[in-house]
Amino acid sequence: MRRTLGLPLNEIARRVGVSKSSVSLWVRDIELTAEQREKLRQRNPAYNRQLLGSRNNAARRRFERVAYQEDGRRRASQGDLSHLAGCMLYWAEGAKDRNQLDFSNSDPEMVRFFVSFLRTQFSLAPQEIKITCYLFADHVERQREIEQFWLAVAKLPETSLGKSHVNVYSKYSQKKRTNRLPYGTVKLVVNRTRVVQSIYGSIQEYAGFERPAWLE
Repeated sequence: MRRTLGLPLNEIARRVGVSKSSVSLWVRDIELTAEQREKLRQRNPAYNRQLLGSRNNAARRRFERVAYQEDGRRRASQGDLSHLAGCMLYWAEGAKDRNQLDFSNSDPEMVRFFVSFLRTQFSLAPQEIKITCYLFADHVERQREIEQFWLAVAKLPETSLGKSHVNVYSKYSQKKRTNRLPYGTVKLVVNRTRVVQSIYGSIQEYAGFERPAWLE
């Protein structure tokens, strides 16, 4: 049973003359101190099991990330130059999220190569790779054309396409963007912890350093 200030909710409700549900709403956003949590742990076995379960789950997820990085280190030792190139490209251009791969670029050949790297090295199905187009105001009339361009470059189906974003002009640009980024930029996203953590392990093995923060 949930407790507040050492008392059960039904006891607090009885003392102040309101319903138990009202008391629950009043106290749901209160943060417990370490001492209060320890008292709850001692008094409430269910709360204790819940905390233990949460810790065990976090430990399992971390163990998985370590294993994925070890897989990446193993891959890095095989002398595959295309694997090396893909990992170094992600190190330079990719976001460093713990569980999600996030790669943005405006160079079609770079995007084409990186998608090929992902599908070859990690056996990803097309639907596992999502793309989002980032356009400028002068692209709006060509939005569909640009979206189809990036899908063709990446060799991905229509179902991989997310909602495009349009960046408006700043007051300093004077709308002068002639021949600059004619197709805007595209972001590739893969929500697979095993993929991004394997790449992190490979990067560290190739470059000879350790970065524990990529695990946390």
